[in-house]
Amino acid sequence: MVAMTIADAWPTTSREFTVDDLDRTPEDGRRYELVDGVLIVSPAPSLLHQAVLMELGVLLHNACPGDLYLVPGPGVRMSTSSELIPDLAVARLRDFAERRLTGPPLLAVEVRSPSTALFDLNTKKAVYERFGIESYWIVVPDADQPELMVFELRAGRYEQIAYVTGDEPFHAERPFPVEVVPSRLVPRFVPD
Repeated sequence: MVAMTIADAWPTTSREFTVDDLDRTPEDGRRYELVDGVLIVSPAPSLLHQAVLMELGVLLHNACPGDLYLVPGPGVRMSTSSELIPDLAVARLRDFAERRLTGPPLLAVEVRSPSTALFDLNTKKAVYERFGIESYWIVVPDADQPELMVFELRAGRYEQIAYVTGDEPFHAERPFPVEVVPSRLVPRFVPD
């Protein structure tokens, strides 16, 4: 097997990147996403990010009804020039393809990292809204004051319907009933 670099996946002409180009990016721990033909590369997530993701994943998995599926880190194809990777997604089986989701998931979740905070709150939110993802959650894994921001589509636009911190519960109704308490998502240990 030959090692691949990102240069091997780059278009050889002046054309924009496509989702097909993403299929040729290396498996190097980085996250490769595409917004309107522009390649976005993010560093591998931290241990704290992964621990919070696991806690939320277990909570959502336990509450998820049998006709829906919780998927960690799926590619979500919005068009031939846009594909994003939420940290977690809840989707219907009909929206699954071999390597990615091809329809809007019911819920996309991002665990905010310092390197992606603005991207998650602005660009990803706008693309998810445009694609029709009904619910979008952003978890801020701050050890002292963890947060959860919840956005839901209302008349085609995201509206922030909840902002909870610490021990405050959020009682979700979409995509299914579940209670999320930000302080319970942050591990008892906080790695540097």
